[in-house]
Amino acid sequence: MRSTRLLALLAALALSSPLRAQTDGTCVSVAERNGRKLGCFITARHELGPLKATPPLYWHIDSFRTRVRAERARVGDSRSTVVESLGKVWLFTIAPRDFRVRSATHVARVGPLPLVDAKEFAAVYMEGIFEPGMHSMVHRHPGAEAWLTLEGSQCLETPEGTQTQGAGDPGVIVRGGLPMRLTGTGTGVRRSLVLILQDATQPRSTPATDWTPKNLCH
Repeated sequence: MRSTRLLALLAALALSSPLRAQTDGTCVSVAERNGRKLGCFITARHELGPLKATPPLYWHIDSFRTRVRAERARVGDSRSTVVESLGKVWLFTIAPRDFRVRSATHVARVGPLPLVDAKEFAAVYMEGIFEPGMHSMVHRHPGAEAWLTLEGSQCLETPEGTQTQGAGDPGVIVRGGLPMRLTGTGTGVRRSLVLILQDATQPRSTPATDWTPKNLCH
């Protein structure tokens, strides 16, 4: 009898656990965060206009001590965006491989970024904060999604397999249109910077009902 009650209690806790999925599987604006610490939050959207695949483009990630300094560095570059995220001030730039920012702490260069067929592009920047076991809904984007994990670790499952990333690892990219599910892994909270380089005329994200994950991310 005691074991039956224990199993019932564990089942009830599993059903009510906030780790089953992030903010209903969608990302919300930081203005709609409402004190939530866990989930996916949109920090900026930058309309970039037309982009060419040659030379290949990268996501350059630089940090600054203050927003004023970041804004000064951004002046004159139409593909740079100042973002305050995860306790720091960042300058995110979509540019060729050799792009450099003066007076910045260069953190990473992620790419090359595969472009979808589009006339106009937008860069959507987000921060993802997951506890181990949290996962996104199965979804896809109208453009490449890229991650740089600063703390913890994550695992992405797509029909092509899995990609894992931990703090200090190189950037990870999923091409546009590919269905995916992201899971927080490891033993601590995962904190990642995220970019979607998408067709500016399309919704940022749509549910992918034509593919079922094999639960390869643990």
